[in-house]
Amino acid sequence: MIKKFALSAFIAASLPGIALAHTPLFSCYDFGDDTVLCEGGFSDGSSAKGTEILIIDGSGKELIKSKLNADSEIEFEKPSGEYKVLFNGGPGHSIEINGKDIVG
Repeated sequence: MIKKFALSAFIAASLPGIALAHTPLFSCYDFGDDTVLCEGGFSDGSSAKGTEILIIDGSGKELIKSKLNADSEIEFEKPSGEYKVLFNGGPGHSIEINGKDIVG
């Protein structure tokens, strides 16, 4: 009985760590030549290849809808005005970066 309880307690204590093991990672860089490079992945080392990426202007209009390439990257022409980049990895796995926060 004690062993069964200890195993159950160990499993329960491990679950929060397991849930956090697949955290999305996403960064964008402004090259200074009107192009932006973004790269994504997951904290457990898995690729983000094929993850949907949306570039949205300040009014909410979708400018670009694409996916990360085989290297988990996307390069695009920097929009004029306000914009944001959305990494859409599914529920609980999305990241939004404001264009004003993207620097070289």
